[in-house]
Amino acid sequence: MSNQKVLQKLTKPFGIFARGFAMGTADVIPGVSGGTIAFITGIYQELITSIHKLGFGLIRDLFKKGVVHTWKEYNLSFLLILFSGIACSILTLTRIIKEFLYYYPVLLWSFFFGLILASIWLILKPIKTFKWIYLIWGIVAMGLSLIICNFVPIQSNITHYYLFFCGFIAVIAMILPGISGSFILLILGAYNEFILISNQLRTGLIKNDEVMLTESLTKVGIIGIGAVIGLKLFSRALNWMFSIHRKITLSALSGFMLGSLPKVWPWKKILSWRINSEGKEIPFIQNNVWPQDHQHPQIYMAITLMLVGMLIVLGLEYFSSQKNAKKLPSN
Repeated sequence: MSNQKVLQKLTKPFGIFARGFAMGTADVIPGVSGGTIAFITGIYQELITSIHKLGFGLIRDLFKKGVVHTWKEYNLSFLLILFSGIACSILTLTRIIKEFLYYYPVLLWSFFFGLILASIWLILKPIKTFKWIYLIWGIVAMGLSLIICNFVPIQSNITHYYLFFCGFIAVIAMILPGISGSFILLILGAYNEFILISNQLRTGLIKNDEVMLTESLTKVGIIGIGAVIGLKLFSRALNWMFSIHRKITLSALSGFMLGSLPKVWPWKKILSWRINSEGKEIPFIQNNVWPQDHQHPQIYMAITLMLVGMLIVLGLEYFSSQKNAKKLPSN
């Protein structure tokens, strides 16, 4: 084995963990999808396929074929490292992301706007020929995304049953590029509760508070059960769509992402406020405005960050294509 292959084998887990960390970061922000990050970084289909394979067959193969074979067959290293990165990001960056959203919202949204804008082109790139069916699916998905993003967030009583439901729905959105799981939670009135649970879990671990740990872990378990069921059911549908109707699926995903762009538009007029889990007053309902109509436009810095976001996506795509080209046999 060459030194280069050994180095790639050693660094691959760090790359997967970093992708998971980026997905977790995106999932904390209402309006940005972890599925978008997975697609940008080139692991989306592997993630969907790996989740789709999970089931009762894993337990059967564990006893019949052994741990080593089952571990490789179900790509468990990939899933374990990726979801460890997601969990680590959510636990460590929740407070940081909230601070950036509170103090630098225009700049943060500008960066993610650029990421998503370039990602739409990346998704559409494999579709070489035009067909009306692709356009129709794209328009339908964009319309659905616009409807979801324009829902007014509701306030709900947070029960254990409701946490299960929120976990089920939010994880579907988290894995679907263009639709933010955090925004779905905001619509359902559970975003503050999820942030509070994350903060309680982190504080309980740091202070070794058994009461706080028990309460937060119980809620995390309920959310996790709903998320696992939702993830399994939805990944099956996505895996089938990618296998049988790949180009239609890509058209629909691009439509979802295009429809989510108004939600992440950086310049907004605040119509009403809400109190978050830390007692801070933050925007609740907002309307998009042009940069010149915003009180603090920060136009040049925002545009720069948009371009940086786009260049990151295009750069990742370029290096990925170069890497794949090297693997192809020469004539």
